[in-house]
Amino acid sequence: MHAAITSPARRIVACLWRLCLLACLVAPLNAAYANDLVVGAPAPPIALHTLDGKTIDLQALRGKVVIVTFWATWCEPCREELPLLSRYAREHADQGLVVLGFSLDAPEDLDKVRAVAGKLEFPVGLLGDPHVPGYGRIWRLPVSFTIDRSGRLVEDGWKERPPEWTAKRLERVVTPLLER
Repeated sequence: MHAAITSPARRIVACLWRLCLLACLVAPLNAAYANDLVVGAPAPPIALHTLDGKTIDLQALRGKVVIVTFWATWCEPCREELPLLSRYAREHADQGLVVLGFSLDAPEDLDKVRAVAGKLEFPVGLLGDPHVPGYGRIWRLPVSFTIDRSGRLVEDGWKERPPEWTAKRLERVVTPLLER
């Protein structure tokens, strides 16, 4: 009788263990790719609420090449990338490049964000919620998305390894879009 009780219990435990294992394997995939991004499709709408109180809506930037970048003051790779991205934005603004910088810093770190933003050649705002419709949960920094003049996603930052901008990557991805 003991074997009869143990056998169904073992099957249930084994089944539950398999379900937990499956959930552990699938969960990181959902977190990493929890977005609706498709290269070549229209970029999801997003609006930057800048530190100086303006709102810049992606849809209003049709005709421009746009880099949407997510960063934070506490992110070392971000601090290395931001000056490069700022220089590139300044050098190519007359060709129609716009960079929108979304900081993931907390509101209580606004002074730190303002200090960094004051050195940048593009508008910055606090993101507020790391869950961005269409882009997914912003969990890795820095991460950027490139949008062409017609509003189509050209580069999905989730798929870039490494995700940081380099001069070579900017020349390969963004410069050709500016020349069109």
